[in-house]
Amino acid sequence: MPKRVEKAKIALINCPLEVEKTEFDAKINIETPEQMEAFLREEEQMLREMVEKIAAAGANVVICQKGIDDMAQHFMARKGILAVRRAKKSDMEKLAKATGGRIVTNLEDLSKEDLGYAELVEERKIGDDKMVFIEGCRNPRSVAILIRGGTERIVDEAERSLHDALCVVRDVVQEPKVLVGGGAPELEIARVLRDYAESLPGREQLAVQKFAEAIESVPLTLGENAGLDPIDILSELRARHEKGEKWAGVDVLGGKVKNMEKLEVYEPVAVKKQVIKSAT
Repeated sequence: MPKRVEKAKIALINCPLEVEKTEFDAKINIETPEQMEAFLREEEQMLREMVEKIAAAGANVVICQKGIDDMAQHFMARKGILAVRRAKKSDMEKLAKATGGRIVTNLEDLSKEDLGYAELVEERKIGDDKMVFIEGCRNPRSVAILIRGGTERIVDEAERSLHDALCVVRDVVQEPKVLVGGGAPELEIARVLRDYAESLPGREQLAVQKFAEAIESVPLTLGENAGLDPIDILSELRARHEKGEKWAGVDVLGGKVKNMEKLEVYEPVAVKKQVIKSAT
């Protein structure tokens, strides 16, 4: 069987490529070698016809959710068809989205319109495991990312980091707006709230001032986590924002207050809005 197929036309099949067994107990009496040979020949012909139907549809790759008989695999190998058996249902659904193919539950219904497409389908050995890679799909609506590492802990950490990165991309796609990071938006919000508090009477003024202080806990925590003196950082941030430097924030790598816009430190607006809503 081929290990690599270029310009793959992929058949996604949800039925066994095996000789169908009866739903009730049945016995066949074979009394002569000729009868045995005829029986095996008939089974072989049934499997051959299945493979012929797949080939007639134009498929050169078969992904089957059920089992594939060894003889059927032999016939497909002779026709240059790469076959994968017992794929998970979830993988089949993702493959349909990625390749544009349709999952067929009856081989009689298979046609060239049901086939998915990929530039390359290849079996590769990754460590001790054999994996089938399907690459170069047209407008894929589902993709997979392979994460590897020296230990399981490293892989878990990489997976969490990748998940966070994908969530950021999702948020920006859903709401394509960003803010600078480093606590700069929180400081600016706190400054505006303090100015607003001056116009309020009595206890309302105290409530708004306390909310402004709570908002400032974000840059305060950033400074602490960076190993900086939080009081000094907060004082400097307040002073610079009062001067109109609204992009001033905590540079956790440099350990200083810097212009976040120039450093290109950004956060999705959706995330910032949710943080404030959840904490309010």
